[in-house]
Amino acid sequence: MTTLLLVRHGETDWNRDGRWQGHSNTSLNARGRDQARELADDLTEEIDAVYSSDLARARETAEIVAARLGLDIRLDPRLRERGFGSWEGLTGHEIEERDADALARWRAGEGPGAHDAEPFDAFAERMRRFLDDVLQRHPGERVLVIAHGGSIRVIHALATGLDYVRDRRSIPAMANCEVVRYAARDGKLAPLD
Repeated sequence: MTTLLLVRHGETDWNRDGRWQGHSNTSLNARGRDQARELADDLTEEIDAVYSSDLARARETAEIVAARLGLDIRLDPRLRERGFGSWEGLTGHEIEERDADALARWRAGEGPGAHDAEPFDAFAERMRRFLDDVLQRHPGERVLVIAHGGSIRVIHALATGLDYVRDRRSIPAMANCEVVRYAARDGKLAPLD
């Protein structure tokens, strides 16, 4: 059985301010670094490998945790958050002012968000490819994956039989540095928590 421990990165100023981050390369703030140190202290399981998104907020979280574990980090750009295009850096209020129709469609589950956002199906496919690769490389191991809320929601959909593109709005969000665990047995991924 392979066990995946999925972690959303620590807090950034943009998280705190309600700004859409996507592929923007934001860094942890002081609270985010504290969250990462607390996570490192709280991990009691033996970890065999650490993967991280290459975006600064995830990479910094992984560096703090991996240093405590004495492990190297494997950076993988497939773990990046979904790209939100021209909405990145904006708050919900700012998006409402600039692109109200697209925001209303997105809230209703009928649109991609910004006209230049990464398509949902492409995002889900890159996460599926990452998951297939990591499970093939680490049979019977415990793997820590530090990524983003959206990335982890895709893996949750894959593990629970949901269609991410259709059901994404029903998948609960995660707090910064929250851990969720999944197990892969006989080629099937299932939640442990």
